[in-house]
Amino acid sequence: MPELAHLSASKTFSHGIHPEEHKELTSARPVRRLPFAPHYIVLMAQHLGKPALPVVRKGQEVIRGELIARADGFVSVPMHAPVTGVVTEVGRSLDCDGRMVPSITLRPYPGATQEVLAGEPRTLENLSGQEIVAGIQAMGMVGLGGAAFPTHVKLSPPKGKTVNDLIINGCECEPYLTSDHRVMLEQGEAILLGTSLVQKALGAKRAVLAIEDNKPDALAEFSRLVPPGSAITVAAVKTKYPQGAEKMLTRALLHMDIPSGGLPADIGVVVSNVATVGEVGTLLPRGQGLIERVVTVTGHGIDRPGNYLVPLGTPLDFLLEQVGFNGSARQVLFGGPMMGKSVAFLDTPVTKGVSGIVVLAEDEISPPRKTYPCIRCGECVTACPIHLNPSRLGLLARNSRFEEMASSYNLMDCFECGSCAYVCPSNIPLVQLFRLSKGILRERSTKR
Repeated sequence: MPELAHLSASKTFSHGIHPEEHKELTSARPVRRLPFAPHYIVLMAQHLGKPALPVVRKGQEVIRGELIARADGFVSVPMHAPVTGVVTEVGRSLDCDGRMVPSITLRPYPGATQEVLAGEPRTLENLSGQEIVAGIQAMGMVGLGGAAFPTHVKLSPPKGKTVNDLIINGCECEPYLTSDHRVMLEQGEAILLGTSLVQKALGAKRAVLAIEDNKPDALAEFSRLVPPGSAITVAAVKTKYPQGAEKMLTRALLHMDIPSGGLPADIGVVVSNVATVGEVGTLLPRGQGLIERVVTVTGHGIDRPGNYLVPLGTPLDFLLEQVGFNGSARQVLFGGPMMGKSVAFLDTPVTKGVSGIVVLAEDEISPPRKTYPCIRCGECVTACPIHLNPSRLGLLARNSRFEEMASSYNLMDCFECGSCAYVCPSNIPLVQLFRLSKGILRERSTKR
């Protein structure tokens, strides 16, 4: 049986990189609530899987926390009203990629207290594992670390798979982002309760909370909160990118590797984000849905960087106005600079998977550089945490040898962390090449 890491020793994985952190902008700023926006756009596809289906109509009044869209099958989650108000539109809106997707638009009532009135409290002691999983789906819970995978699906391992170890990911290795850090400092009790509930749902024997050692205050807080002999262990892991990836955490803490093309459950492990279990610990006892989340809003393109409690569906342009956006930023990202998405339209709304909004000024972005041929220096090979050969994969991609990339060089194991592109002296857009190659392979497979 693999032995879990202890707080006294910082564990890690081989390879990886050390980008500048830029976390000092917001790491010491407590979570604050922003004013309510004039309108909210709740997208139906805020998660991997099938979009939710609206159950409200235009002109209908709703209360904060009320169900407004139901899950469409198992790999889907419901949506709840982020404000008390009226439905002004059931139609389609732009997402951050510029696509028109199903949505519900709400206008809050100016005089409403915006108290969460929906929900039925639960007695936790009487809940079975299956009831916990069902309750988590009813919450509309997804992974809040950025992937937005439905949490109840992750807590339902395939038949025949036994989960022994639950890893709670408190690493937050992306530069700039500190929302998980603040949640750990301010919602410790909820995180421990959520961890216990998830552990019960899985039937896992052990749980470990992994925190990077650049967050000594969070490590100290949980060392204080976790009683001796608890089934939950606190583990310090070394500060390195991408330490928070599932494959890296299982390797660092358990000395086990997720098989190629497999899932953590294949080796008896489930990994969940720390903010996710924090919301489970907060909302499941109340029987309430997920309607808001903590978001880091940061970068030198705004005047008031910080960590903010943001209702889902808040338009980005309203949020930026509240934090002092002057319109001169060079780039706006949903997520961090390594794996985040550049936002195409400023009126796109905040969704469940948005852990951070990074507003980069001119001096935070390197000037455009010319791309040169690969010089076979091996820097990308040394950086790749999965131990792939990005140089070879890039060459094959440029020659459209996509099947060979997958069959001989394990392209599908790449989770697009960007470490290879970060260190490439020739400025080759390796991640973009790999992403395009995967897309072509998936398209070809659907046509067969």
